[in-house]
Amino acid sequence: MADDHLPPERQRRKAERRSERGEHGRTDAELGRGAAEDHRVVAEAARTEAERFRVLAEEARETRDRYRDEIERLRQEQERLRYAAEEARAAAEEARHATLESVAATADALHATLEQMKFLEEARLIIRAMKDVKPADVN
Repeated sequence: MADDHLPPERQRRKAERRSERGEHGRTDAELGRGAAEDHRVVAEAARTEAERFRVLAEEARETRDRYRDEIERLRQEQERLRYAAEEARAAAEEARHATLESVAATADALHATLEQMKFLEEARLIIRAMKDVKPADVN
């Protein structure tokens, strides 16, 4: 080596400087390991937080899907009720028309009965008048 020709005191100082540089390197490496450990801890915390966020997002999707399904079920029920109401309205309209036709038929029947009663009353009056007429009155 080239250091073999140096005086021992210089060799010692040179070795001390190298030793100090090595010590600084070890210190820097320790700091680097500490920083790496800090980064690892931060990264692990970030992964944990990301996993919690993923779980919450999944729960939110499931909740959204449940509500979407429930809303769709309610929409279908509303559509069935609307259809039933429309059918009930149509049935009520038919019943109204049937009632009107029934009332008209009843009125016609009452009118015919009244006309018949008038005819019978006139016939009765004529027959009574004929009974009251004596054969001598007829000429």
